[in-house]
Amino acid sequence: MRAIVVIVSDRRSRGEANDETAPRLEAVLVPHGFEFAPVVVVPDERDAIAAALRDAATRARLVVTSGGTGIGPRDVTPEATRSVLDKEIPGFGEAMRAVSRTKTPFADLSRATAGTLGDALVVNLPGSPKGAEECLRAVLPSVLHGLKSLAGAIKDCQIEVAREQRSKPA
Repeated sequence: MRAIVVIVSDRRSRGEANDETAPRLEAVLVPHGFEFAPVVVVPDERDAIAAALRDAATRARLVVTSGGTGIGPRDVTPEATRSVLDKEIPGFGEAMRAVSRTKTPFADLSRATAGTLGDALVVNLPGSPKGAEECLRAVLPSVLHGLKSLAGAIKDCQIEVAREQRSKPA
């Protein structure tokens, strides 16, 4: 499966800062069979983010964004994401905020979301490299199951849950 990381950052898009997030996300996903297209970097501009998401969803099954999920004046990633989604999946944001609450008292300020765009899954992650990795790990089982569901490979979730339980080491 192919994945694309979209970094949303004014500073990174101008070359004023290096990206440390994409390598961490790739390290989480590669063991699960993901291949990566080149990282896409866009400024905190709603139209640029939406265009990057639409393009990435035609080239990858998983599109993860990092950045722009807070409440600052330039944080517009969730709005851009919602504008292109076919179906929103609010449980991803809920799960990420729940895990983040164990790390920071400011987790509830995150507005990250997720959803489907064609046959791709789009997941917003925080801009912090550590936060992005932690949040991706929190939703990874749902990402993997969701991609199977989008591909039509899941006929009965209960059977899939039982299969997953049997494959875990005792």
